[in-house]
Amino acid sequence: MEIIINLIGLFLIAFIVWWFWIFKNRSEARVEGSVLEIVVDSGVYEPSVIHAKAGEELTLRFIRKDSNPCSEKVLFDGLDISADLPVGTPLDLTFTPEKKGEFDFTCQMAMYRGKLIVE
Repeated sequence: MEIIINLIGLFLIAFIVWWFWIFKNRSEARVEGSVLEIVVDSGVYEPSVIHAKAGEELTLRFIRKDSNPCSEKVLFDGLDISADLPVGTPLDLTFTPEKKGEFDFTCQMAMYRGKLIVE
């Protein structure tokens, strides 16, 4: 019985590592127009890869459906941008990326992961 419990525990640990750090559910979107909606749910950003143009204002509308405390904040690495995301209420984050490059956006624990590609 002890072996079975240990095997179940190892399976759960492996699943958690796979889901949050290895699995790459990458859906992509290009900013067309002024607003792009990003749904925050079940441990992922949807879409998780966003293409935008340098020097053009963009608005990312975050719709947080997940009440997990990890999903309550979004941080953009290299852009000095962050926001608190309320559950069930869309939050518009408007900014103009001035420099080209790839910028990760994550929750505060880096379990939710996305990428902004500025071209």
